[in-house]
Amino acid sequence: MRILLATVQAPFIYGGAEILADELCKALQSSGHEAEIIAIPFQVYPPERILDTMLISRLLDVESFNGSRIDRVIGLKFPAYLMPHSCKVLWLLHQHRQAYELWGDPIYGGLERSPNGLQVRESIVHADNRVASECRSIFTISQTVVDRLKQFNNVDSIALYHPPQNAELLHCDHEEGYFFFPSRMNAIKRQDLVLEALAKTLNPVKIIFAGQPEGNFEELLTRKVKELELGDRAIFVGRINNEEKIEYYAKSLGVIYTPFEEDYGYVTLEGMLSSKPVVTCRDSGGPLEFIRDRETGLITEPNPLSLAQAIDELWENRTWATKLGQSALSYYRSLNITWSNVLQHLLA
Repeated sequence: MRILLATVQAPFIYGGAEILADELCKALQSSGHEAEIIAIPFQVYPPERILDTMLISRLLDVESFNGSRIDRVIGLKFPAYLMPHSCKVLWLLHQHRQAYELWGDPIYGGLERSPNGLQVRESIVHADNRVASECRSIFTISQTVVDRLKQFNNVDSIALYHPPQNAELLHCDHEEGYFFFPSRMNAIKRQDLVLEALAKTLNPVKIIFAGQPEGNFEELLTRKVKELELGDRAIFVGRINNEEKIEYYAKSLGVIYTPFEEDYGYVTLEGMLSSKPVVTCRDSGGPLEFIRDRETGLITEPNPLSLAQAIDELWENRTWATKLGQSALSYYRSLNITWSNVLQHLLA
């Protein structure tokens, strides 16, 4: 089959969504299909630009190229999944969150504060409702996204889990006395919450943060480290390559991942594949689909004290932390998270 993957990308930003598109493309090609990614540049400010990109996506004709028919389009991200095709499948990473679960949120919202925010939101919801009726089948990357789609659009879908990049290379090594928190650094990932928790721990805990800061968030974190007098207990290693990330996972005591309402969360799966317990929060979304409290990791309230207590508990009980990590790996292996399962559903 000749297959196009429809997504969007902000230039110079490469994260989970881009990794998913690349890995899906490779899996399709390895299975004997011709596959290409169509990535439309996407800018959300001012909000009116969202409508422009929606229109661009809608006007694209991708039924055939150079006389060859495109057999299937797999829509991944808004608004690229709006492009019409007679055989389109939706594998939804997430909708435009500012128009849905983040609408009106005092911390993570914003679209509602724009003069035309309500109009933009209504256009997005209308377009999403329409595209759902055009799809051969609808999948999402997690039950979290399934629930949102049902709540806001009354659309049924099926969660379809996929493995993280380099899943076969992740492993466990002797821990070297630190927790690991790899992720893009921005407000919704809540590295600042983890720093506040670190300041409340009763033990000399160290946390290694890896990832590329966005906007002025790096300045905020630097200032907070100084204010909280954390010294070398909070270590920022910046953007690292895959080999370095795998080693940091392998030698960590545990993994910390505390985003707000995450769609899926590769960090959770990567921690499990490294046989490490993952510490997350009750409002972290996707990670809660995999972390069983006190069985494969720890789930805490999203406040510094609760998080600090969980971190201290693992720090003081290394043998228990190891057992939690081993249980996490066993649970992951029981879930049939494979690309072959993904392709079987997307190409049915």
